[in-house]
Amino acid sequence: MTLHRHDKKRTVRGALIAVATAAALTLTSPVVAENKRVGDFSLLDQAGYFHHMAWYDNHKAIAFLVHGVDEPDTQAALNSYSEMKAAYEDQGILFMMINPLGEDRDAVASDVASLGIDMPVLIDDVQVVSEDMGIEHFGEAVIYDPEAFTVLYRGDAADGLASALEAVANDTEVQQPLVATQGAAVTYTQRPNSNLSYENDVAPIIAENCASCHREGGIAPFALDSHAMVQGWSPMIREVLMTKRMPPGQIDPHVGDFDNSYVVPFEDQRKVLDWIAAGSQKDGSTDPLAMLEWPETDWAFGEPDYIIDIPEQEVPATGVLDYRYAMIPINLPEGEDRYVRASQYLPGDRTVLHHTLNALFRPGERPNGNGFVTPPDPNLAHITPYIPGAAPAVEKPNTGGLLEHGSTLAIQLHYTTTGRETTDNSQIGLWFYPEDEVPMERRTGECACIFTPGWTNIPPYDPNFEQQTSILIPDDAYLESFLPHMHFRGKYMRFEAHLPDGTVEPLINIANYNYNWQMEYRLEDPIMVPGGTRIVVTAAFDNSEQNKANPDPSRSVPWGDQSWDEMFFGQVYYKFVDQSRYHAEAESSDVEANLVSSNQ
Repeated sequence: MTLHRHDKKRTVRGALIAVATAAALTLTSPVVAENKRVGDFSLLDQAGYFHHMAWYDNHKAIAFLVHGVDEPDTQAALNSYSEMKAAYEDQGILFMMINPLGEDRDAVASDVASLGIDMPVLIDDVQVVSEDMGIEHFGEAVIYDPEAFTVLYRGDAADGLASALEAVANDTEVQQPLVATQGAAVTYTQRPNSNLSYENDVAPIIAENCASCHREGGIAPFALDSHAMVQGWSPMIREVLMTKRMPPGQIDPHVGDFDNSYVVPFEDQRKVLDWIAAGSQKDGSTDPLAMLEWPETDWAFGEPDYIIDIPEQEVPATGVLDYRYAMIPINLPEGEDRYVRASQYLPGDRTVLHHTLNALFRPGERPNGNGFVTPPDPNLAHITPYIPGAAPAVEKPNTGGLLEHGSTLAIQLHYTTTGRETTDNSQIGLWFYPEDEVPMERRTGECACIFTPGWTNIPPYDPNFEQQTSILIPDDAYLESFLPHMHFRGKYMRFEAHLPDGTVEPLINIANYNYNWQMEYRLEDPIMVPGGTRIVVTAAFDNSEQNKANPDPSRSVPWGDQSWDEMFFGQVYYKFVDQSRYHAEAESSDVEANLVSSNQ
């Protein structure tokens, strides 16, 4: 049942309200004042699901029970808290738990499972949310307003909580927003940082995680190139860190290690947030951000060895545009074939370019069927397509495919109109291995995709509609990277390895999928999986009114090319342990026939 804030249907639960028999105890420690504004925030729970408080603003309030692993005070409060959940969850109040110390996720999951609790536990890794709420004891309760971002109540999880919940359910003021509690104290391990230095502590964090995009001429909407700019934007910086909107990537930091995840270490997040809370002051005689220098070129690795010019595309102001296609001849310098080390798609106008797909064909060949979605020939060079948020594609050492002089790059271009006419002049830059260096390793990729025959339409107003598919890896292989693709209703995507012995290993959890940042997440160290491993990909779609990017929650959403429809692509890139198959193919006289058939 979906409840809205102004729904006046009420059910009185008077039996849960006890008459107060004693005066409130005097608290001696700092407390949260009535209706203190904590702000919006996002946290992951013990299962890796993402919870953004603003998403729950169709509820009157969110109740939290303070959780600690093996904490007797949490356990003692569970019966009362569970009774109140049963009584009030159909009156617009959402019930969760919060772990203020950011304890180990597996330990949290094991603890709540042993207690028979079916409830998300939000894990506060940075410990700022819990401190801002004033949480002091395990087993106490907090009521939070997800529309005003304020604390309405903090105190015991029994009589005081019952009275506060009744007031919230009846749209009346909480009479006693603060009730003394006893129990084990929450001893925060990440204490507020004092005497933080902008010059030595904060500026290096901004330089490492933000400045490459937030600079003059960068892709971000404003620059963070001085203390004055950081200080001016500090409220925004706090908001995006607390809600996990930035840095981009939106992956679960507890699953996998990736060399391009953009996850800011928890301790660094704490430093920036504490510095902002202290007034964002400058110290020292220099400004490290003002001293940063950036390449004058937009190319990631300097001037490319070869540039592919995409035919100029005129994009009208309005209308729905069909996919466009271009066949681009590859004429290499001096007519010599080269092995490709890296590639970068440089969009001319990223505001209208939705995505591209490409396929490379040897001299004399042309697409035979849909060559854009079938597995490419690993002996051929990988040339990166464009997706929002994509980074330049760099091969692992001693890995790469051949680009032959006289080849043809077939490219598919998808544009979306924005209300203004524009021209897109995109380019692809290629960087080659040295002429005398031949990479011996090849990588391949497959898509755990759902196309129209297997697609199930997303029901109207469904906030969490899951679909699932998989690919089979036939032989021993090293997993290298993952790329998710959905549209505006995409919510999360999870990749798991189902091994032949029956064990299941999580690979990556894109916990808060963002259409604007569809990245290829590259593992720091490839993961070896045995032949017969199945990579299972699960994706969820949010077709509710709470999804602010949803074009129309009333629709039953089909598979479709346009952004207001949906797709499900879970690309997996891997490299076989035994590379001899590719060397044999490269030397085979039948290679051309094999290539054509692979694109049928």
